[in-house]
Amino acid sequence: MGKNNILTDLGSIDVGGKQLRRGYTTGTCAAGAAAAAAYMALHRELVQQVQVQLPGLAQGQLLQLPLAEARLEADGALAAITKDGGDDPDVTHGLNIVAQVRLAPGSGRVQIEGGQGVGRVTLAGLKIPVGEAAINPVPRAMIAQNVQAQLPPGWDAEVLISAPGGEELARRTFNPRLGIVGGLSILGSTGLVNPMSEAALQESLRLELHVLAGRGYQAAILAFGNYGLQFLRSQRIDETQVVKISNYLGFMLDEARQLGFRRLLLIGHLGKLVKVSAGIFNTHSRVADGRLETLTAYAALAGAGQPLLAQLYQCTTTSAAAALLEQAGGGLAERVYQQVAERAASRAALYGYGELEIATILFGDDNRLLYKQPQADQFLKELKHNDE
Repeated sequence: MGKNNILTDLGSIDVGGKQLRRGYTTGTCAAGAAAAAAYMALHRELVQQVQVQLPGLAQGQLLQLPLAEARLEADGALAAITKDGGDDPDVTHGLNIVAQVRLAPGSGRVQIEGGQGVGRVTLAGLKIPVGEAAINPVPRAMIAQNVQAQLPPGWDAEVLISAPGGEELARRTFNPRLGIVGGLSILGSTGLVNPMSEAALQESLRLELHVLAGRGYQAAILAFGNYGLQFLRSQRIDETQVVKISNYLGFMLDEARQLGFRRLLLIGHLGKLVKVSAGIFNTHSRVADGRLETLTAYAALAGAGQPLLAQLYQCTTTSAAAALLEQAGGGLAERVYQQVAERAASRAALYGYGELEIATILFGDDNRLLYKQPQADQFLKELKHNDE
């Protein structure tokens, strides 16, 4: 592989006129450390750096990372990489993510487990089954891919991911509320961390709307985060007039109104739009929540009985609540989803002083469509026509 395909850093990005350095996730650290440990366990030699394939890089590109620790062990090897969150570090910035790897003859299977400082899932509703280590699906796939790339055919690998100090840091996250106990989650949907300075990010989002307005558009699609974009792509919806809004719906509604937009389509996961339906316009969980309380209220209005309402109220995620609603049958879930979507649209329109026509599309886990307002289809047709 040519040197041009090896990245030694992720550079910086322009966010609101400021150059902010990008970083990499705990998932990337885990994958890189595991790959390095697998190589050392197989070849019985130490290395000081490792090359990692990330979902957020083009196929064939590798990110080269230094090891914070490397050692051979009697039955394998250990490697550690220090988390670097770039110019917007979170609580895990500077934390060592450690991988210990043992090899055995086999069929290429990679078994992944969590060790010290990695949390364990105790409640249903997350993407990881109860009882398993809180290593999210994308990081798990990254670890397996990068370890397998180091091994010749006929070898299995046991990978233990640890985060020394993670149990203490986890108290400063929302893990305890989600039923993840004993440590941190190993996260990252792209392997990359983009700077998220609030003022700079809002300025960047505002500029995106300005560009659309400058092209003569009076309509736009506002999508909540990466999940919103993934849903749009799964539905093959054109992204020409799409702006990813992070958590800042209220800010973006104000900007859209001032720029002369007349129609907006909101695309959101149940966990986001249910907040909007309750009048919450900064959807970051640290700012405001009430998701489960709101869903419980909608379920009551839709005819749910008291035992189910009590279960919904005790859920820790909207995904767990959605599963209960759908198990109840009788169209209950559909009625609740409709209320969430319609109420979110009316609340957003009210926030915009009635000057914006709002439609919503609500989706759940795995890009599953939960409810689409009838006017959303007409809106999408008009967007496609306007762009031709």
